[in-house]
Amino acid sequence: MPPNKQFDVDETLAKAMRTFWERGYEATSVQDLIDSTGINRGSLYGTYGDKRALFLAALGKYDKDIRRKILSELEAEHSPRHAIRELLVCFSTGLLEKGDTAGCLMTNTALELAAHDPEIRSIVAHAQEQIEDFFHRMILRGQELGEMSPALNPPRIAKGLLASLSGLLVLIRSRPDEALLASIIDDAMAKLG
Repeated sequence: MPPNKQFDVDETLAKAMRTFWERGYEATSVQDLIDSTGINRGSLYGTYGDKRALFLAALGKYDKDIRRKILSELEAEHSPRHAIRELLVCFSTGLLEKGDTAGCLMTNTALELAAHDPEIRSIVAHAQEQIEDFFHRMILRGQELGEMSPALNPPRIAKGLLASLSGLLVLIRSRPDEALLASIIDDAMAKLG
């Protein structure tokens, strides 16, 4: 019978996720992970394997607990137009209000690793496709409800909204200027008619 873990695996993964999110994969050392999680090197390796495996687990946790949860809640709780706006706001100006310029772990990963890691590129692309699908559904529903112009081309507008969101998530790291981010959100929303 394997020994019981002397730490909360999910809580440890959440701490590792936050460390990768703030620092990036390459800039996060195994010692950083030991320090942030409070577990020893042997437990870290024994539970997760290596740094890359821990990163993939953390990225999966981010995707499930944050990205998917946000999309699901927005779709269930808001009108289509408001859901789109809230998604743009929560990942940009909403983070600034909390003093957080870490951006989005998935976008940060796209910029840092996706170009040279096919597995990570696939994970990031899948997440981006799901966000694009969210925008597409919201536009179709918005058209059905009369919130958005019936002349809109949902696939084209959804791609443009994904590009706007991606740009916002990059700018929050490099140019966290509230007025700039707000103007990009306003421009994206104006495309909805």
